[in-house]
Amino acid sequence: MTISFTSLLQRVLVAALLSGVLSVQLASAQAPEAYPVKPIRFLVPYPPGGGTDVIARIVQERFQSALGQPIIIENKGGAGGSVGTEVVSRAAPDGYTVLFTLSSHTINPAIFTKLSFDTVRDFAPVGMVASLPQILVTHPQFPANTVAELVALAKAKPGTLSFASVGNGSPGHLAGELFKLRTGTQMTHIPYRGGGPAVTDVIGGQVPLLWVSIPAAAQFVKTGKLKALAVSTLKRSAAFPDVPTMQEAGVTDFEVDSWYAMFVPTKTPKPIIDKLNRALNTVLAEPGVRDQLLAQGSESVGGTPEALGKTVLAELPKWSKLAKDANIKGD
Repeated sequence: MTISFTSLLQRVLVAALLSGVLSVQLASAQAPEAYPVKPIRFLVPYPPGGGTDVIARIVQERFQSALGQPIIIENKGGAGGSVGTEVVSRAAPDGYTVLFTLSSHTINPAIFTKLSFDTVRDFAPVGMVASLPQILVTHPQFPANTVAELVALAKAKPGTLSFASVGNGSPGHLAGELFKLRTGTQMTHIPYRGGGPAVTDVIGGQVPLLWVSIPAAAQFVKTGKLKALAVSTLKRSAAFPDVPTMQEAGVTDFEVDSWYAMFVPTKTPKPIIDKLNRALNTVLAEPGVRDQLLAQGSESVGGTPEALGKTVLAELPKWSKLAKDANIKGD
């Protein structure tokens, strides 16, 4: 069959037109204004069962409703949260990979000298989710029932006690090192890959002490499987009002706050960040979510990306000084 030049030209033009329309449709679907058009991954850089994982799952369902797309939680623990954080730093800046992390995000640069990412340069803040204390817990049969008794025991047997945390660079790690510094005691730090495994080993008697975020330990303290000695903040936790602060327990100049927050890769378009931030604040305004967080010892925060960015910049030198004073090294 013979095709005339005119007919061939018409076909080429139609194909080009259809290709152009398809390209426009694809570009429109991927434009920041259309976000999100597919499932979003919350990457939690700690194993399931830890505090960060617990908080992420509390907001997961409501986030799905707010954005109209499924939220998939992926746990990738290791190196105090650095392994999973690196994955996000290398992800496409399209809003579909969100770092849901702990305040170790501002601690790791102070103790790890070989991080493959930069906390400020490689991440854009979305918003703070919640803040909370670290809690010092032991096995119910541990001989010390108060912080004073723990200090006396540690000084009677220097270097024989150990404390666990969710990993090098975690707020619990720093709380433990600050405790040693302020009390003049010697203990060995045992880093885990997350709160879940650390809690399991304390309950099982493999390690005597644990500094961990309250959500990871709350249910076990309430059921008597763990014994709480103190919290790390200046005020008591609403979830455990009978547990004293470290300063109330006699350890002066002691404060370690921790928080959970969301970040995305740098260069993520601002309209996408703003949409995630609006969804976050909408979710945190719901009484049911706030009550769930409070039950875990966390207070919802919310706020702007800029506010979280200021927190990050303020904490970096703070933790750097502590790491130097206490000779904390994560490598």
